[in-house]
Amino acid sequence: MPHNSDDHHHDNELDPMAARVRALETILTQKGLIDPLAIDAIVETYETKVGPRNGASVVAKAWVDSEYADWLKRDATAAIAYLSYTGRQGEHMQAVFNTPDTHNLVVCTLCSCYPWSVLGLPPVWYKSPPYRSRAVIDPRGVLAEFGLTLPATTNIRVWDSTAELRYLVVPLRPAGTEGFTEDQLAALVTRDSMIGTGLPLATEAV
Repeated sequence: MPHNSDDHHHDNELDPMAARVRALETILTQKGLIDPLAIDAIVETYETKVGPRNGASVVAKAWVDSEYADWLKRDATAAIAYLSYTGRQGEHMQAVFNTPDTHNLVVCTLCSCYPWSVLGLPPVWYKSPPYRSRAVIDPRGVLAEFGLTLPATTNIRVWDSTAELRYLVVPLRPAGTEGFTEDQLAALVTRDSMIGTGLPLATEAV
């Protein structure tokens, strides 16, 4: 399930859709219709600027500001937009909060609906058929493959994203972070913890 990349990539290792995209990009570039540098800039924007750091800031603010957390629960779209994180596939959002008894997991069973404005580009495994099918029928087994083994008493709730509504998981705040600033807390929030396939980093990571 998790995608471990080797140091070298070859076109024949791409899935059929990725291979078609690569071929189309090559043809359009050769015809002078697109600029590869412009595409790289867009990808970098979603990976590093529009990406998971935005969602991490939302989570960190919810951890330190109870009023903001309540707003995020009631109207995630507005609360996220308040921090200026809006855009593609982030127009309609719902935040789901982990608790000591419940762990939330997000999937899109029909395609790969994903909140780009707060999480950046979707990981390859999120779009894969095995994840999309098994996350619903065997969420505990899927999480174990990501290295996340939860107590048997923990309820796992799976949320199915759609074109109309996308989800952001707010993980539990790590213990021992009482004196942390929002920036320090945001550094602990990973993309996977906001999908539900992981947890925030240990405090030693800051």
